[in-house]
Amino acid sequence: MKTFAFLFFLHLINFSAFCQNPLNTKGESQEIIDLISSYSKARETKDTVLLKEILIEDVDQLVSSGVWRKGLAEAVQGMMESSTSNPGDRTLKVESIRFLDPDAAIVDARYEIKNGDGTVRKMWSTFVVVTETGQWKISAIRNMLPAGD
Repeated sequence: MKTFAFLFFLHLINFSAFCQNPLNTKGESQEIIDLISSYSKARETKDTVLLKEILIEDVDQLVSSGVWRKGLAEAVQGMMESSTSNPGDRTLKVESIRFLDPDAAIVDARYEIKNGDGTVRKMWSTFVVVTETGQWKISAIRNMLPAGD
């Protein structure tokens, strides 16, 4: 009985080792970095068509002022209004990607807005990204102002 249990245990180890897909492939990471870059570009150029391509239908966003934007239409409208009322050069730099499974990841990025007067607003953005019809898309966005320095 011990031999059977041992062989069964070895079989499980081998089976699980060969059946798991790696969650953090270089290609997937680059696709996600490109997605965040596309989001930044769409915000900068006020490209609503691109935004609608890279956000899922039930996207939600919590902005640094505490306002929630729920759903694609509300999110896109709020993004366009924010880009107009808060002009400046926006940059997003991906710092980390944490894959939750092959179709979902959490992306942390430094988010800076350089204002016309030269001041820089430094924040963090966290994105939840998912695959939809074989393409990485943004499911949720959380913008945060760091406390302290």
